[in-house]
Amino acid sequence: MRLWTVHPRHLDPRGLVALWREGLLAKAVLRGRTRGYRHHPQLTRFRAHAHPVAAINTYLAEVYAEARKRGYRFDARKLRGPRTGRRIAATRGQLLHEWRHLLKKLAGRAPDVGQAAKRARLTAHPMFRVGPGPVEPWERGAGSAR
Repeated sequence: MRLWTVHPRHLDPRGLVALWREGLLAKAVLRGRTRGYRHHPQLTRFRAHAHPVAAINTYLAEVYAEARKRGYRFDARKLRGPRTGRRIAATRGQLLHEWRHLLKKLAGRAPDVGQAAKRARLTAHPMFRVGPGPVEPWERGAGSAR
């Protein structure tokens, strides 16, 4: 599961569809409707939000908006539920870590999208308020990037 700090506009088609599905799984986990993935580290920052389900709904709404821009037909009924205007804090180190990770993925599966991403201005998902700091402690495999 990867709930990107990076804005969904930077994802290739495969990545955007995966983000939608993983976001819906995260929503099910946060609502207590699944037994798996309950302790997944990607959910840490959503759980820390005062209203975790509203936070994931708000996150998914932006994924849905990006999908609509691309002409995809994701099911809007899956967005039902509360939303929030309260953003989640994220660190610049985390954003950059994810960006490097995404560029590696794109180089292998969508080189044309990867090249365009390298020229693009990196933006964060609007659910996150990015400030200074290292890679988040919950991030797996960050190694010495912290």
